[in-house]
Amino acid sequence: GEALELIQEARSGLAVLEKDLDAFEVERLLSGKFDDSSCLLTIQSGAGGTEAQDWAGMLYRMYKRYAERKGLTWKVVEEQTADFGIKSAEVEIGGAYAYGLLSGEKGAHRLVRQSPFNAQNKRQTSFASVEVMPVLAQEDADSMTIPEKDLEITTMRSGGAGGQNVNKVETAVRMKHIPTGITVKCTSERSQLMNKQLALKRLKEKLVAVREEQRVAEVAEIRGDLVEAAWGQQIRNYVLHPYKMCKDVRTGHETAQTQDVLDGDLDGFIADYLRHQ
Repeated sequence: GEALELIQEARSGLAVLEKDLDAFEVERLLSGKFDDSSCLLTIQSGAGGTEAQDWAGMLYRMYKRYAERKGLTWKVVEEQTADFGIKSAEVEIGGAYAYGLLSGEKGAHRLVRQSPFNAQNKRQTSFASVEVMPVLAQEDADSMTIPEKDLEITTMRSGGAGGQNVNKVETAVRMKHIPTGITVKCTSERSQLMNKQLALKRLKEKLVAVREEQRVAEVAEIRGDLVEAAWGQQIRNYVLHPYKMCKDVRTGHETAQTQDVLDGDLDGFIADYLRHQ
Protein backbone atom coordinates (compact mmCIF):
# COMPACT_ATOMS: atom_id res chain seq x y z
CA GLY A 1 0.00 0.00 0.00
CA GLU A 2 2.78 2.39 0.97
CA ALA A 3 4.70 1.63 -2.24
CA LEU A 4 1.58 2.37 -4.29
CA GLU A 5 1.13 5.70 -2.50
CA LEU A 6 4.75 6.57 -3.21
CA ILE A 7 4.31 5.73 -6.90
CA GLN A 8 1.18 7.87 -7.12
CA GLU A 9 2.97 10.71 -5.36
CA ALA A 10 5.92 10.42 -7.73
CA ARG A 11 3.56 10.38 -10.71
CA SER A 12 1.72 13.53 -9.65
CA GLY A 13 5.07 15.16 -8.84
CA LEU A 14 6.29 14.32 -12.34
CA ALA A 15 3.12 15.70 -13.89
CA VAL A 16 3.62 19.00 -12.04
CA LEU A 17 7.28 19.07 -13.09
CA GLU A 18 6.33 18.44 -16.71
CA LYS A 19 3.83 21.31 -16.60
CA ASP A 20 6.47 23.60 -15.05
CA LEU A 21 9.01 22.62 -17.72
CA ASP A 22 6.41 23.23 -20.42
CA ALA A 23 5.69 26.68 -18.98
CA PHE A 24 9.42 27.45 -18.85
CA GLU A 25 9.90 26.33 -22.47
CA VAL A 26 6.89 28.36 -23.60
CA GLU A 27 8.34 31.50 -22.00
CA ARG A 28 11.66 30.81 -23.74
CA LEU A 29 9.82 30.57 -27.08
CA LEU A 30 8.10 33.92 -26.55
CA SER A 31 10.85 36.17 -27.79
CA GLY A 32 9.01 38.16 -30.49
CA LYS A 33 9.09 41.95 -30.29
CA PHE A 34 5.42 42.23 -29.26
CA ASP A 35 4.98 38.90 -27.45
CA ASP A 36 4.90 40.59 -24.05
CA SER A 37 2.17 43.05 -25.14
CA SER A 38 -1.49 42.95 -24.26
CA CYS A 39 -3.65 41.73 -27.12
CA LEU A 40 -6.96 42.39 -28.80
CA LEU A 41 -8.91 39.22 -29.41
CA THR A 42 -11.90 39.37 -31.77
CA ILE A 43 -14.40 36.53 -32.13
CA GLN A 44 -16.83 36.55 -35.05
CA SER A 45 -19.56 33.97 -35.56
CA GLY A 46 -19.66 32.35 -38.99
CA ALA A 47 -22.63 31.75 -41.26
CA GLY A 48 -25.47 29.72 -39.80
CA GLY A 49 -27.32 32.00 -37.40
CA THR A 50 -28.07 30.62 -33.94
CA GLU A 51 -25.76 27.58 -34.19
CA ALA A 52 -22.73 29.68 -35.11
CA GLN A 53 -23.54 32.42 -32.58
CA ASP A 54 -23.81 29.83 -29.81
CA TRP A 55 -20.41 28.44 -30.88
CA ALA A 56 -18.88 31.95 -30.87
CA GLY A 57 -20.25 32.32 -27.32
CA MET A 58 -18.60 29.02 -26.31
CA LEU A 59 -15.26 30.27 -27.67
CA TYR A 60 -15.71 33.55 -25.79
CA ARG A 61 -16.16 31.58 -22.57
CA MET A 62 -13.17 29.33 -23.38
CA TYR A 63 -10.81 32.30 -23.82
CA LYS A 64 -12.21 34.03 -20.75
CA ARG A 65 -11.55 30.91 -18.66
CA TYR A 66 -8.06 30.63 -20.18
CA ALA A 67 -7.33 34.25 -19.21
CA GLU A 68 -8.53 33.55 -15.65
CA ARG A 69 -6.30 30.46 -15.39
CA LYS A 70 -3.29 32.50 -16.54
CA GLY A 71 -4.00 35.49 -14.32
CA LEU A 72 -4.57 37.72 -17.37
CA THR A 73 -7.00 40.64 -17.38
CA TRP A 74 -10.13 40.63 -19.54
CA LYS A 75 -11.79 43.82 -20.73
CA VAL A 76 -14.66 43.83 -23.23
CA VAL A 77 -14.18 46.57 -25.84
CA GLU A 78 -17.24 45.82 -27.96
CA GLU A 79 -19.80 43.04 -27.96
CA GLN A 80 -22.81 42.15 -30.10
CA THR A 81 -24.85 39.61 -28.21
CA ALA A 82 -27.38 37.22 -29.75
CA ASP A 83 -30.31 35.26 -28.26
CA PHE A 84 -27.84 32.42 -27.77
CA GLY A 85 -24.15 33.31 -27.65
CA ILE A 86 -22.67 36.25 -29.55
CA LYS A 87 -22.51 37.64 -33.06
CA SER A 88 -19.11 39.17 -32.35
CA ALA A 89 -16.94 40.40 -29.50
CA GLU A 90 -13.70 42.33 -29.18
CA VAL A 91 -11.78 41.90 -25.94
CA GLU A 92 -8.53 43.37 -24.64
CA ILE A 93 -6.50 40.78 -22.74
CA GLY A 94 -3.68 42.16 -20.60
CA GLY A 95 -0.84 40.66 -18.56
CA ALA A 96 2.44 38.86 -19.14
CA TYR A 97 2.84 37.54 -22.69
CA ALA A 98 -0.85 37.88 -23.56
CA TYR A 99 -0.14 38.45 -27.27
CA GLY A 100 2.64 35.87 -27.48
CA LEU A 101 0.47 33.16 -25.96
CA LEU A 102 -2.69 33.90 -27.91
CA SER A 103 -1.37 34.99 -31.32
CA GLY A 104 -1.58 31.42 -32.63
CA GLU A 105 -5.34 31.28 -31.99
CA LYS A 106 -6.02 33.32 -35.11
CA GLY A 107 -8.06 31.53 -37.74
CA ALA A 108 -11.26 29.55 -38.19
CA HIS A 109 -12.45 27.24 -35.40
CA ARG A 110 -14.79 24.41 -36.43
CA LEU A 111 -17.30 22.71 -34.14
CA VAL A 112 -19.09 19.41 -34.89
CA ARG A 113 -21.87 18.42 -32.49
CA GLN A 114 -25.45 17.28 -32.13
CA SER A 115 -27.47 20.42 -32.50
CA PRO A 116 -29.25 21.55 -29.33
CA PHE A 117 -31.42 23.79 -31.54
CA ASN A 118 -33.34 21.31 -33.63
CA ALA A 119 -35.70 18.54 -32.58
CA GLN A 120 -33.99 15.83 -34.62
CA ASN A 121 -30.67 16.44 -32.82
CA LYS A 122 -28.94 16.38 -36.20
CA ARG A 123 -25.17 16.56 -36.49
CA GLN A 124 -24.23 20.16 -37.13
CA THR A 125 -21.01 21.88 -38.18
CA SER A 126 -20.45 25.50 -37.11
CA PHE A 127 -17.61 27.96 -37.67
CA ALA A 128 -16.34 31.01 -35.82
CA SER A 129 -13.27 33.06 -36.63
CA VAL A 130 -10.77 34.47 -34.18
CA GLU A 131 -8.42 37.35 -34.80
CA VAL A 132 -5.56 38.38 -32.50
CA MET A 133 -3.40 41.48 -32.64
CA PRO A 134 -0.99 43.17 -30.22
CA VAL A 135 -1.98 46.35 -28.41
CA LEU A 136 0.74 48.79 -29.44
CA ALA A 137 2.17 51.26 -26.97
CA GLN A 138 1.28 54.78 -28.15
CA GLU A 139 4.91 55.59 -29.03
CA ASP A 140 5.19 52.42 -31.16
CA ALA A 141 1.95 53.34 -32.95
CA ASP A 142 3.11 56.95 -33.47
CA SER A 143 6.47 55.88 -34.87
CA MET A 144 4.76 53.79 -37.53
CA THR A 145 3.61 55.89 -40.47
CA ILE A 146 1.15 54.87 -43.15
CA PRO A 147 1.07 57.11 -46.25
CA GLU A 148 -2.31 58.77 -46.64
CA LYS A 149 -2.60 57.57 -50.25
CA ASP A 150 -2.62 53.99 -48.87
CA LEU A 151 -5.75 54.63 -46.79
CA GLU A 152 -9.37 54.54 -47.84
CA ILE A 153 -11.64 56.00 -45.16
CA THR A 154 -15.42 55.78 -45.15
CA THR A 155 -17.79 57.01 -42.48
CA MET A 156 -21.20 55.61 -41.64
CA ARG A 157 -23.86 55.79 -38.98
CA SER A 158 -23.22 53.85 -35.84
CA GLY A 159 -25.90 51.24 -35.23
CA GLY A 160 -27.09 50.09 -31.84
CA ALA A 161 -29.03 51.49 -28.92
CA GLY A 162 -28.53 55.08 -27.89
CA GLY A 163 -30.14 58.51 -27.72
CA GLN A 164 -32.12 60.16 -30.49
CA ASN A 165 -28.89 61.38 -31.98
CA VAL A 166 -27.38 57.95 -32.48
CA ASN A 167 -28.32 57.22 -36.09
CA LYS A 168 -28.25 60.74 -37.50
CA VAL A 169 -24.53 61.35 -37.15
CA GLU A 170 -21.89 59.43 -39.08
CA THR A 171 -19.56 58.62 -36.19
CA ALA A 172 -18.53 55.11 -37.26
CA VAL A 173 -15.36 54.82 -39.33
CA ARG A 174 -14.14 52.09 -41.68
CA MET A 175 -10.51 52.27 -42.66
CA LYS A 176 -8.90 50.15 -45.35
CA HIS A 177 -5.20 49.72 -46.02
CA ILE A 178 -5.31 49.60 -49.84
CA PRO A 179 -2.04 47.68 -50.53
CA THR A 180 -2.94 44.73 -48.27
CA GLY A 181 -6.75 44.94 -48.25
CA ILE A 182 -6.74 44.89 -44.43
CA THR A 183 -9.79 46.69 -43.04
CA VAL A 184 -10.87 47.85 -39.58
CA LYS A 185 -14.11 49.36 -38.41
CA CYS A 186 -14.51 51.46 -35.26
CA THR A 187 -17.86 52.31 -33.75
CA SER A 188 -17.06 52.37 -30.03
CA GLU A 189 -16.11 56.04 -29.60
CA ARG A 190 -18.61 58.91 -29.51
CA SER A 191 -17.10 61.17 -32.14
CA GLN A 192 -15.91 60.56 -35.67
CA LEU A 193 -12.50 62.03 -34.88
CA MET A 194 -11.99 59.66 -31.93
CA ASN A 195 -13.09 56.69 -34.04
CA LYS A 196 -10.67 57.78 -36.79
CA GLN A 197 -7.77 57.92 -34.33
CA LEU A 198 -8.69 54.55 -32.88
CA ALA A 199 -9.18 53.01 -36.34
CA LEU A 200 -5.69 54.13 -37.39
CA LYS A 201 -4.17 52.58 -34.25
CA ARG A 202 -6.15 49.36 -34.77
CA LEU A 203 -5.06 49.22 -38.41
CA LYS A 204 -1.42 49.55 -37.36
CA GLU A 205 -1.91 46.79 -34.77
CA LYS A 206 -3.43 44.55 -37.41
CA LEU A 207 -0.58 45.28 -39.82
CA VAL A 208 1.97 44.48 -37.10
CA ALA A 209 0.25 41.13 -36.41
CA VAL A 210 0.34 40.23 -40.11
CA ARG A 211 3.91 41.45 -40.49
CA GLU A 212 5.03 39.23 -37.59
CA GLU A 213 3.10 36.30 -39.01
CA GLN A 214 4.56 36.67 -42.51
CA ARG A 215 7.99 37.25 -40.95
CA VAL A 216 8.76 40.34 -42.99
CA ALA A 217 10.53 43.45 -41.73
CA GLU A 218 8.35 46.12 -43.31
CA VAL A 219 4.63 46.69 -43.83
CA ALA A 220 5.43 47.31 -47.51
CA GLU A 221 6.56 43.67 -47.83
CA ILE A 222 3.23 42.22 -46.65
CA ARG A 223 1.60 40.12 -49.34
CA GLY A 224 -2.10 40.83 -49.63
CA ASP A 225 -2.89 37.47 -51.22
CA LEU A 226 -1.41 35.67 -48.21
CA VAL A 227 -3.45 37.86 -45.85
CA GLU A 228 -6.61 36.84 -47.67
CA ALA A 229 -5.71 33.16 -47.44
CA ALA A 230 -4.80 33.27 -43.75
CA TRP A 231 -8.03 34.90 -42.52
CA GLY A 232 -10.18 31.92 -43.39
CA GLN A 233 -7.63 29.26 -42.56
CA GLN A 234 -9.09 26.52 -40.40
CA ILE A 235 -6.82 25.92 -37.43
CA ARG A 236 -8.70 23.63 -35.04
CA ASN A 237 -11.54 21.12 -34.98
CA TYR A 238 -13.69 20.55 -31.91
CA VAL A 239 -15.69 17.33 -32.42
CA LEU A 240 -18.27 16.58 -29.71
CA HIS A 241 -20.29 14.00 -31.68
CA PRO A 242 -20.23 11.10 -32.64
CA TYR A 243 -16.93 10.90 -30.66
CA LYS A 244 -15.02 13.50 -28.65
CA MET A 245 -11.83 14.95 -30.11
CA CYS A 246 -10.20 18.33 -30.27
CA LYS A 247 -7.44 18.53 -32.88
CA ASP A 248 -5.17 21.27 -34.16
CA VAL A 249 -4.87 21.13 -37.93
CA ARG A 250 -1.44 22.81 -37.97
CA THR A 251 0.47 20.88 -35.29
CA GLY A 252 -1.52 17.64 -35.07
CA HIS A 253 -1.90 18.19 -31.30
CA GLU A 254 -5.06 16.43 -30.12
CA THR A 255 -6.98 15.49 -27.00
CA ALA A 256 -10.22 13.67 -26.20
CA GLN A 257 -10.71 15.92 -23.14
CA THR A 258 -12.92 18.31 -25.09
CA GLN A 259 -14.66 19.68 -21.99
CA ASP A 260 -11.33 20.66 -20.42
CA VAL A 261 -10.40 22.51 -23.62
CA LEU A 262 -13.73 24.36 -23.71
CA ASP A 263 -13.13 25.19 -20.03
CA GLY A 264 -9.96 27.04 -21.05
CA ASP A 265 -7.25 24.38 -20.85
CA LEU A 266 -5.36 25.45 -23.96
CA ASP A 267 -1.81 25.02 -22.64
CA GLY A 268 -1.03 21.91 -24.71
CA PHE A 269 -2.29 23.48 -27.93
CA ILE A 270 -0.46 26.75 -27.35
CA ALA A 271 2.84 25.11 -26.36
CA ASP A 272 2.76 22.84 -29.43
CA TYR A 273 1.98 25.75 -31.74
CA LEU A 274 4.91 27.79 -30.36
CA ARG A 275 7.27 24.81 -30.81
CA HIS A 276 5.91 24.21 -34.29
CA GLN A 277 6.62 27.71 -35.59
